[in-house]
Amino acid sequence: MNRVTRNALGMMLFGAVTLQAAAQETLKIGALVTLSGPGAAWGQAMKNAAELAADKVNTVGGLEVGGKKYRVEVVAYDDKYQAGEAVTVANRLVFEDKVKFIIGPTGSAPTLAVQPITEKNQVLTSTLGFTNKAMGVDKPFSFRPVVTTYEFSEPQIAWMVKNLGVKKAGGLFPNDESGQVIARDLEAAYKKNNAELTAKEFFERDRVDFVPLLTRMLARGIDTIELDGNAPGTAGLITKQARELGFKGRIVRTGGPATAELLTVAGKEAAEGMMVHAVIDANLKSTSAYIDAYKAKYKSAPNGFSPSYYDFTGMLFEAMRRAGTVTDSAKVRVELEKINDYAGVLGKLGWTGKANYGVDHQLAVPFYVAEIKNGVEVIRARCTVTEGCN
Repeated sequence: MNRVTRNALGMMLFGAVTLQAAAQETLKIGALVTLSGPGAAWGQAMKNAAELAADKVNTVGGLEVGGKKYRVEVVAYDDKYQAGEAVTVANRLVFEDKVKFIIGPTGSAPTLAVQPITEKNQVLTSTLGFTNKAMGVDKPFSFRPVVTTYEFSEPQIAWMVKNLGVKKAGGLFPNDESGQVIARDLEAAYKKNNAELTAKEFFERDRVDFVPLLTRMLARGIDTIELDGNAPGTAGLITKQARELGFKGRIVRTGGPATAELLTVAGKEAAEGMMVHAVIDANLKSTSAYIDAYKAKYKSAPNGFSPSYYDFTGMLFEAMRRAGTVTDSAKVRVELEKINDYAGVLGKLGWTGKANYGVDHQLAVPFYVAEIKNGVEVIRARCTVTEGCN
């Protein structure tokens, strides 16, 4: 091959690479999540889920929408579980990074703080905020990939009252929108099942010494400690300190996956026999495959919320394909609402929520009651919002 031929071939190859690069554009997905402090385990789970979903489409050449291929990039920022920081991050994502789709925010207070920005600019979000104010007909771009205390507390508490003999519970809750809403919903659920949430204690999220609160609560003669609404590490601290105070009764966590982090903080002995809310069945083949993929990339087990956000991101990509656009979030929203029987890692998925929120923007996912035995979750009941736990 002479020099002229080599040069011509080189120019052809360069041109082909240039055309290929030009053909593949970048689609930015925002991750407005908590990556430090309380709630970090949840935020990391959400971000990592979106990254794994991006990896899935990127490894096959990108997300194909409207005849174009897009390399998906997840742009993540830490809101530190603070409403003010969440607003700062939302402005950066919307006005600087120009994203139209966001994974997050992580909690209720950050969600309510950023919605005036996201809704006004038609930015589609996927909140982990449990407040009933997070969704509604007036918030068409807000979705939630998980069920909340309002939905899952009553069937789980009904099961615990019947099978464990729970009568008088005491709960410790963060003193914010999330904690206040969860405490309200739990109190109603216990009452409905002829049990009581006898004592409620509220605290700031950075608190680490719970002995005074526990001492006051235990003096009320409770038989159960309720930990729904607490960040995983905080739940571990409360469990450890309750056992150190000599509490021998039940410790339950009606909502929020936290077992791995809780065990790390509390230890296996303190956590033994706890009844916890579980959002995954690791024996499901599709869920097990997701857990393996997560471990392979991040060298740790996923928090239970992670598969829901992986499935949501996959559903979002499918909505983009159906809408034929990655920029018109209004069209994508309409197509996302139509998706039913989506084959996700959690099973067949669709939307629910209209009866409670006026709009079907909440992912209908199964959930479970599990017992911690020798450091492992063992499923004791399988639940759905409509059929309860059995």
